Amino acid sequence: MLDNSTPIGKIVKSNSHVDYVCQVFGYGEIAPAPEPASYAFGAFVAIPLEGNGAPAGRLVGLIYNTLLLNPEFGSLGPRLSPRSEVEIFTPDYLAETATLVGVFAVGWIDANGAVQQGVPSFAATVNCPVQRMSVDAVRAFHRDPQGLPSLRYASLLLGQNNPLVPPLLINVIDQLTALFPASQNQLAVMRNNLAWKSIVQPAG
Repeated sequence: MLDNSTPIGKIVKSNSHVDYVCQVFGYGEIAPAPEPASYAFGAFVAIPLEGNGAPAGRLVGLIYNTLLLNPEFGSLGPRLSPRSEVEIFTPDYLAETATLVGVFAVGWIDANGAVQQGVPSFAATVNCPVQRMSVDAVRAFHRDPQGLPSLRYASLLLGQNNPLVPPLLINVIDQLTALFPASQNQLAVMRNNLAWKSIVQPAG
């Protein structure tokens, strides 16, 4: 189980109130460096709320995209030094490469542990740490008062008009099926409906 004690990265920008960009920590920035599974497609993350008068608590986000930055790409000029020497004498040059992940905020958890799904009232700030949520935390975020799985943020994601949303929600439903085995039949109906719509009504 992956816990939320070690950040996998930090917020570097936002595209909207619910769409954030997280820069994953690279080699040497944190020990141990995040494993790719920590920021995989469909991973749930927590982003602490801080500053700007925001109350204590944390946003709950869902990783939906990955972007690799490499300023060296397309540079066809001759090298003055081999890569092995660049690593030794100019390590800052290598730091220009980065892995960015897109994060949709799908709710928040207040300081008392109360869960709210949907558009958060408050926003994260630049450099906020992003932490992978534990399996228990993901289950608690999705459990309604009757102990059943809740996906009230599904309409929020579908409204983003992003072609990655249908497979993202299918990924989430697969996770919830493992966390709520007693509700697997209901979740299967939702999954099949999403899969069908993604085929007959592809996102434009």
